[in-house]
Formats: sequence, C-alpha cells, structure tokens
Amino acid sequence: MLILAIDTALEACAAAVLDTDAGELLAQEQQLMKRGHAEALMPMIARVMQSADLAFTALDRIAVTVGPGSFTGLRVGISAARGLALAAKRPAVGLTTLSAYAAAIVGQSGPAPVISAIDARHDHVYFQIVAGDGSLLVRPAVAPIDEAIAASQFGAPHLVGNAAKILAERWPKDAPQPVSVDTPPAPDISWVAWLGAAANPDTNPARPFYLKAPDAKPAAHPLFAAQAATSS
Repeated sequence: MLILAIDTALEACAAAVLDTDAGELLAQEQQLMKRGHAEALMPMIARVMQSADLAFTALDRIAVTVGPGSFTGLRVGISAARGLALAAKRPAVGLTTLSAYAAAIVGQSGPAPVISAIDARHDHVYFQIVAGDGSLLVRPAVAPIDEAIAASQFGAPHLVGNAAKILAERWPKDAPQPVSVDTPPAPDISWVAWLGAAANPDTNPARPFYLKAPDAKPAAHPLFAAQAATSS
C-alpha cells in the first residue's frame, strides 16, 4: 500500500510517502514553522511525490492529522488531503495528533502508560492516555493541567507531545515519576503514515477534531451586528 501522509496540525509542515509492502518511507520532508503552512505545503508535497517517483493516482490513500492543533494549520492540511484525494479518486483518512504522538512510544514502553499532551493554552492541555499496548485508558479531552496530571493514578508514564515538559514540571513529587519526557514540536510524519495505513476510511474521516472552540472568532459584519442590536 502506498500512503501519502500530511501533517500541518502544530509547529511543523511535513509530508511523506510510505510503501507498506517495502516497510519503508520512499520520501519525506519536514519544516518546523509556527506560520506559513499554506504556502509551504503544496510545494513540499510536490517535492516528496517527485522524490518517490510516483503519480498521485498510484497512491492507495492519503493520511492527514486532524487535530487537536492550530485551527489554521488543520484547515490547510485537511483541505489539501481532501482535494488531492478527490482528484486522485482515493480515500483520505484522518488521524489525531495525540495518537500520532503516542504511536512513537507505544510498543517500546512496556507496561508503562503513555500520556500524549498538546498545549491548549490558558493552563489547559489536550491529552489522551493509552496503556503500553496501545489500548485506550482516557479518551482525548481538553482539561486543566492539574486534571491531566491526575493520570498519575495509572503509574509512572511516558510523557510525549509539545506539552510534555509542562506536565513534567508540574508532576507531583509523591506520585510515580515519568519514565521519559519527549517534547517534539509535532508528531513524526512516519507514524502519521503508518497509522494512516491501518486506519479504516469509513470510521476515520479527514475532518477536523477540535475538542474546543477557537479562541478567536471572526467579527460580525456591521450590518448583521446592527440587525441583532435592533431585534434585541
């Protein structure tokens, strides 16, 4: 199976092509960035596909991170994945950033749980907890940092994600201490690709997975604002 993987959810823009039959990435590229995903993504995808020496119609599916993450970044990646999937007549699948973070640890962590954490700002994090075998212990949620730290009840964990250090710094001294703390700014694109290969397109659509509303909302058009004021 040939998979094009895309990630623009957090502070990186990444793309890769995975050949599951060969068990390797044919091409990959990542650029760390806080802004500019929209300008960087399509040229990057073109370079990766050229490096893999593949036409888009040769792909079996397209995988993309769907959140939690930056609202702007998510829209860029998901729109690209949907557009390419439509043009190539191939399915697009969505994977959460929390799962992609955890995938790099699961299977290597033994029995220790894995807590994926992404900074949601305002003293909150997006987080998810899985057992060492990958089974879900706590569903993805957005919560105060102290609530996420209550996961110490599951034992000494692996912490991973761009908020892993935040949790580690607040971790209670009398609780089982983290086994490891990994703070990559974005998931490894290779794991996005492997999760995409395993995902069911019927149950993992390429649509945003936000967990909370945006911090900033577009201002109402003056005409609509005036009508609302008149009717109230």
